[in-house]
Amino acid sequence: MNTTPRRTFLPAGLRAPGRWAVLPAAVLAGAVLGGGYGALKTPQYAATSYVIVVPAEKSDPAAALGFAQAYGRVATDIAVTGDAQVWAGVTAHTLRESVQAATSPDAPMISITAKAEKPAKAVSMADGVARALVLNSTHVAGSTGVKVVQFSRATKPVAPVSPSAPLSALVGGCAGGLLGGLALLVRPKRAAARGEARHSRQSALSGTTPSAAVPAPAAAAHQPEAV
Repeated sequence: MNTTPRRTFLPAGLRAPGRWAVLPAAVLAGAVLGGGYGALKTPQYAATSYVIVVPAEKSDPAAALGFAQAYGRVATDIAVTGDAQVWAGVTAHTLRESVQAATSPDAPMISITAKAEKPAKAVSMADGVARALVLNSTHVAGSTGVKVVQFSRATKPVAPVSPSAPLSALVGGCAGGLLGGLALLVRPKRAAARGEARHSRQSALSGTTPSAAVPAPAAAAHQPEAV
């Protein structure tokens, strides 16, 4: 009885021990690059200010929700055309790039979030945009029937919102491991394809064809002699 264990045949590229060194090297390289990026990148702080849209006297309360959606879409434009740049001490481009406004589908409230390299700068930008919305709504309250009021001022952030160095290293290591694994899977296929192409070219250049087998002569049938 044959008890020889069955062997699993793997591609030559995966059987080579040196191939597997690519995976830990890729993980290490990704972790180093990610950790370095997280350590060298300037941390970003975020501050959020809230405003609410309220209807004026003899106005439809349901209109406040629609105007809240409208003010949320043009919050940065109103801030740029107003005095938010002066209050925050930044340029119009910085306001558009660093400030985001979000609305709620259930309540006429607008959250204004600003990101900056310094906590105080983020607070000044968020409150500046909120103040610009309040002043703009006051000027057009006669035609809109609603006005924006300050609901909550921004608080000074105590921790950055940007990824830390350990988290960046973890993300970089995962990305490096994924790329290294893909390289191990793709490279043997390419090597096999190149080997087959090389063998085909050598066969075409040699011009050799397999010789045809010559059939053996048939044995003569034994016939009895005539008497």
